[in-house]
Order: sequence, then structure tokens, then C-alpha cells
Amino acid sequence: MNLNRFISENITGRTQSMFEYDIDKNKLLLSSNIYDKTVLVIGGAGTIGSSFIKALLHFKPKSLVVVDINENGLTELTRDLRSSKDMFIPNEYITYPMSYSDAVFYKMFKSRKGFDIVANFSAHKHVRSEKDSFSVEALIKNNVINAKGLLDVLEVYPPKKFFCVSTDKAANPVNIMGASKKIMEDMIMTYSNKYPVTTARFANVAFSNGSLPAGFLERISKNQPISAPNDVTRYFVSPEESGQICLLACIIGKSGEIYFPKLRKEQVMTFSNMATKLLSELGFNIDVCQSEKEAINKSTKIDNNYPVFYSGSDTTGEKPYEEFFTKEEEVDLERHKSLGVVVNLEPRSTEEVEQLFDQLNAEFQKEITTKENIVEIMKDFLINFDHIEVGKTLDSKM
Repeated sequence: MNLNRFISENITGRTQSMFEYDIDKNKLLLSSNIYDKTVLVIGGAGTIGSSFIKALLHFKPKSLVVVDINENGLTELTRDLRSSKDMFIPNEYITYPMSYSDAVFYKMFKSRKGFDIVANFSAHKHVRSEKDSFSVEALIKNNVINAKGLLDVLEVYPPKKFFCVSTDKAANPVNIMGASKKIMEDMIMTYSNKYPVTTARFANVAFSNGSLPAGFLERISKNQPISAPNDVTRYFVSPEESGQICLLACIIGKSGEIYFPKLRKEQVMTFSNMATKLLSELGFNIDVCQSEKEAINKSTKIDNNYPVFYSGSDTTGEKPYEEFFTKEEEVDLERHKSLGVVVNLEPRSTEEVEQLFDQLNAEFQKEITTKENIVEIMKDFLINFDHIEVGKTLDSKM
């Protein structure tokens, strides 16, 4: 099965990228801002970061430095780029398996006196990441506190363009991951008068690393049953499109704005529907089970009937639908064909952000804290953070 073709025909319903028109229309602007420039991509080994790199290389930067904690992912990125026909790779192409919060990262960064373009894709991206005070602390440190360290060093070596990826779950967040990205948005906007800052909220990336659809492929390869929610609707973009929206937001975006894809309500899909389409494409009949246990028992003798367990979502932080902006935000839907823009944002004050950081750091320094305490601090900062704890996480399910 050709996965890209399956995504195009069965998931996005698009034979070409939805961003192709806007990329072509802004080709000269993209080229003038990327050609012969120095580029740093943080978290570049992941699905979105690597797709951003492929979209960017078309415009021939002078150098490309990629940082990611996933050493194996960086190795595969390099092999993928160097094995791709007509892929431009600058003479200075360097990958560093390191965290952007480590001292060695800042040593490297300062030795180069910064970069023209900096794009940060490093983040905890999954609702599954929030279980207890320890997992929440790690999530917030990566998505917010470590990101501020990067913003501060960029103030010393300001880039011509800075982009930090967000998520649709930052709009009216119900989970801690989405709330952390909303805090990230508020935080980076306080720097938007010091150097150009943009971000993007967008839909699920079909079959991205670690996603539930990618998990379907893993289950199938191991003859294991598939489990999926049947009441959670999501928009999807292809991996190629995920990099392109970030490139457009980063390069042609105006500082202080948030970008999102203009998708229609009829384009949403449930994960259970996606699983059914995938199994049908592979020639299986769907064997709907009434429990995880039944599905697991049947998986030992898979023939042409594939066991699945579809159920309602009952875990903490799972939002039943996606949205890209709130009623309070002003939106420009006319500027681009495929992109909407949240405009005229009133940045939070630096004092408000610093106070939040002081509260979070004080909480994290305690020998014992609770998830509830951390959530309350976040709720005090984010008025529309509607988090409800139900006492069950995704780790309790297949």
C-alpha cells in the first residue's frame, strides 16, 4: 500500500496539497527570505519538522542545522534527504542529537552568532503525555519553560524569522498539552516586537510519528487488534501539508500572528472511520468486538477478519472536536486562499508571563506537588482553560 496515496484518496480527499496555490503565489517572497540564508530547525527529526525542512530546501538556504533528541530520527532524516531525487542539500548540513535546553546547544548557537531563520518543533504533542505531576512538569518544561530560554538567547542574536509550532488544541484548551501551547503562544508574542514571531495551529497530521493512525500500522504489522474512539472527530492534513503551512507562516507571516488551515466542517473524520478505511484498503473485513479483551483474544488467529474495538472516549483531556480560533479572536480569512490568520492579538504583558513562570517554577521546586496544583496555576493564567479530571488516562487503554 502506498501510504501517501491512501492519505490523499481516503483521508484528506485532496489530490494535491491545499497550500500549493499560496506557495506558488508567494514563490518570490519565499525565495528572497530563504535563499542563501542560515537556518536552524529544532525538533527537525519529527514528522512536521522534517516536512518543514523538505519544503524549505526547495528554496536553497545557505546552511541547515537540525537539532533533535532523537538520534535515530536524525539519521533517518539524513538518509531520506540524501536518497530523494532532486533534493537540494546545502554544503553545510549538520545534525546534532541534543536537547535545545542543554548547555551544549547554547554553546553551539552562540559560536555561530545565531541564524537567519529559527523554527522550533520540539514539543510534547500528545494528550497521553499528561498523567501526574511528574509527566505534567516534563511537558510544561519542554513546551514553555525551555522555549523561553531559546527566546531569550534569540534576543541577543535576533533572527530574521522565528517560528514555533502550536496546535489546534490551544484554542479553548481542555487538556494540559493544549493549555501549555496556549501559554507558549502568549509567551512568544511578548517577543514579537523584538524579532519577527509567528506560530500555526493546525489539524492532526495523518500517520505522523506517535499518532494513533501510525499506531494502526504498528498493530497491523504485529497482528494485534486495533482500538479507536468512535466519537472524536478530527481534521487531517498530510505530512507534506504540515510542513508547508509552517513554512508559509514562518516566512510570509507577519510578526505576532497565528496561522491555521482553512478546512471545512465536512472534512472531519473519526479515528474509527479511518481505521476501517485502512483495513479495507489492505483487504481485511472488519470484525467489531465488544471489548478490548475480546479483540486481543481474536488477534491470535487473524485471517481475513480483523478484530477492532471502537468505543466512546472516556479519558481526561480528550476534546470531542477541533477548532482553530476562539470567538474572542479576530480572524482574517481573505488574505490567503488556504490559510486563515488570527490578527490584532493583544499580547499578555511580560510581567504576567514572568509571574506565571515564577509560580510554576516554585511549584516544581517543591518535593511534593500535585497535578491539581499545576492545573490551578494554569487556570489562573488562562481564563478559558476548561480542564476536567476524570481519573483515567490514555495509558489505561490499548
